[in-house]
Amino acid sequence: MTEIENKKTNIWKTAFLVLLGILVGCAVFLFIQLGGDREEEYHSSQSTEEITDASFSVQLEKEQVNNLISYYLNDFLKDSGVKYKFYLEDQALLNGTFDLLGYDMQFYLYFDPFVMENGDIKLKAKELSIGKLPLPVSQVMKFAKKKFDVPNWVEIDTENETVVLHLSDFQMKNNMKIKAEKINLIDDDIRFDVYIPTATEEDE
Repeated sequence: MTEIENKKTNIWKTAFLVLLGILVGCAVFLFIQLGGDREEEYHSSQSTEEITDASFSVQLEKEQVNNLISYYLNDFLKDSGVKYKFYLEDQALLNGTFDLLGYDMQFYLYFDPFVMENGDIKLKAKELSIGKLPLPVSQVMKFAKKKFDVPNWVEIDTENETVVLHLSDFQMKNNMKIKAEKINLIDDDIRFDVYIPTATEEDE
């Protein structure tokens, strides 16, 4: 209940935020192609405007996403002592090492991503292991819910062992919005819809 638990907390906090960063990073990459601002920002629902503006779809393959993820993680983890690999095959895998009492321990997190009807993304936790020791997913998620400070648009559901990314509540600095359209790892088909708002006079 002391140093080991603190190490586990740090690992899961970083791993969870990396996961969020990866998914949001994919969206950021799309906006870079339009010359938009690379920096994302969440705006609380003081202005709930409907998305009725111009939109386009982008289709990516796993190899493209993996290259993007690799670039994003290098930047995200540059000041961290922990290194991770995240890649898509027939399932998604987050793999890395962390220091536990002077020893390098390897961890693996397996999950399935699902697109919800409204374009949000649900991550269904499948399996977690540290070294050769499997840990109950529900226990880790309860721990995460208590300890993690996450954005308003992220919902941790310990009972169903899922994390929901409410992309419908996530807004970029330039007011662009995204919806996930399809995530099919078996058929190598990953699609997002990007919505470009018309300029409003009030916007700063």
